[in-house]
Amino acid sequence: MYLRFILMQKHPHTGVEEGVFKSAYALRRSGKPVQYEYDELDQMLKWFGKNLPVPTRFNRTKSKAYLNRNSRGISWLKPTSTKCISNMHALAVIMRRHGHHVSMIKTSRPGYIVYEDEHQIVAEAFSDMRV
Repeated sequence: MYLRFILMQKHPHTGVEEGVFKSAYALRRSGKPVQYEYDELDQMLKWFGKNLPVPTRFNRTKSKAYLNRNSRGISWLKPTSTKCISNMHALAVIMRRHGHHVSMIKTSRPGYIVYEDEHQIVAEAFSDMRV
């Protein structure tokens, strides 16, 4: 089962529930976390920045203009990436303290895989899937 940590808000371009990183970075910049929370959040985001590669693809197209298209890929953690999953749970705790509703969802059928590394995949959902 692949795992994804999501917020209960839809991404404006894809219509899929957003992941937590964008909001976590915004929270860090906001000045709202008290110092120990800021330090913990900063440490988590730096760890992910160092240990979780930024995917190089988010859609199936090979078109040279693919960068201009709305990306449809959804990032999922592999179940074997236990350190990433553990740190995502810790990140979710911080986010929840500041009013963000973070949920973890699972799937065994993520869609067409367009990117893969040791820790994660990016997949475009199958057309029969609710996203």
